[in-house]
Formats: sequence, structure tokens, C-alpha cells
Amino acid sequence: MTRLRLKAVGWIGGAAIVCAGFIGLGNWQVHRLGWKLRLIADVNSRVHAPPVAAPGPGAWQSIGAGHGQYLHVRVQGTYLNADETLVHGASRLGYGFWLLTPLRTRRGFIVLVNRGYLPASLPLSRKFASLNRPKGTVSVTGLLRLSEPHGGFLRPNRPEKQLWYSRDVGAIAASKGLPAGDVAPYFIDADAGPPAQWPRGGLTVIHFPNHHLGYAITWYLLALGTVAGAVIAVRDTG
Repeated sequence: MTRLRLKAVGWIGGAAIVCAGFIGLGNWQVHRLGWKLRLIADVNSRVHAPPVAAPGPGAWQSIGAGHGQYLHVRVQGTYLNADETLVHGASRLGYGFWLLTPLRTRRGFIVLVNRGYLPASLPLSRKFASLNRPKGTVSVTGLLRLSEPHGGFLRPNRPEKQLWYSRDVGAIAASKGLPAGDVAPYFIDADAGPPAQWPRGGLTVIHFPNHHLGYAITWYLLALGTVAGAVIAVRDTG
């Protein structure tokens, strides 16, 4: 076998390996695309479905494992208004606070309810919120959300100063002295209430970036480019 032929074989072999790798990455992105589309369809079906009873202690293990996100739920109970918490956050209405209030349910457990958004510009927002505290038994519907531990980007939660940058259910409950075994490992984003009332509910943002098709096309084009490059190299070698 001549030296030129060996070189051509080397080009073909190397290109085949690289091309196979690019095709494998493209196939993986196609698989991810199917998974993402199923996830989006599943979440949309949960969000727009009639509310179901909020998961009780028997289902908390699966919730803690990450299941049930955005399930449309309902719960009845009494707000523990003295233990409300303001959490820094942004909504489509601007930067401000989320008002989280524990609710002791009729079923005996406690769940944190994100009653909604309060603008940072609202004078004396904590006092203003206290003027709108529901009393007695209430019925709440909303979306089940998973706990957000630790804090925001470069802004850790500081329980000792009641500075919160994420809705960390466990840490917030502990800071308020709520019995750990009675507190659900999730919180509920309350549905929208009267439009002129603060806090403003119904502002949950549901967005799943889906760039997998573009990534798959890119990998397949790179595979095609590798084949074209190998053909040119072999031709020039000859």
C-alpha cells in the first residue's frame, strides 16, 4: 500500500470516527427534544386541569424527589399570618417581594402559600400586607412549586436577618419555628385574585427553553461537513 493510499485511509478513518460522534450527539439532541416536548405537554395539562387536593404527608416523599411540579391544587385551612415572610423576587410587574404565608390545612399539615407579588415601591409593604390578611377558613387554589433551597444567584438566604432571596420552604419554616414534620416540602403559588388587590397572585412564569432542534441540526451539519472535508482531503491526496 503506497504512502498516499495510507494517508487517504487515515483521513477516511478519522473522518468516520468524528462523523459518528457528531451523529451520536445529534441523535441525543433529538432524544432530548422528544423529552422536552413531552415535559411541556405534561406541564400544560397540569396547569390547565381542574385543581386537585394538595398532596398530603403520604405523597411528600415523591414531591421531595422532584415530582408534581406545577400541579394545579386546592387546599383549605387557616393562614398563620403572624409567620408571613417576604422573599425578594422579580415578576412581570417588576422587582419586589413574594409574600409567603403558612396555611394550617384542615387535614392537619402546614403548607407555605405564595400569596403573590408586592412591588418594592409600595410604601411600608409589610404593614400594607398585614392590612390584607385573610382571617378564618380560606380556600386556596394554585400551582404546586418545588422548594428553592439556599438562595438566589450570589445572594444566599440569611435567615438570622430574615433576608430571603429564594423560596426555601425548609429554611423559612425553621426560621418561624414551625414543626418540621408537619410542613409540606413544597409551596403553592396562589392563583390570581381581584386585579386591584395586593399581593397579586397568578404570576407564575412557566418557561422551558427548547433549543434541542437547533442543536441537533448543528451536530448533523458538522457531521456532513466532516464527510465533505474528508472527501476533499482524499481527493487532494490522490
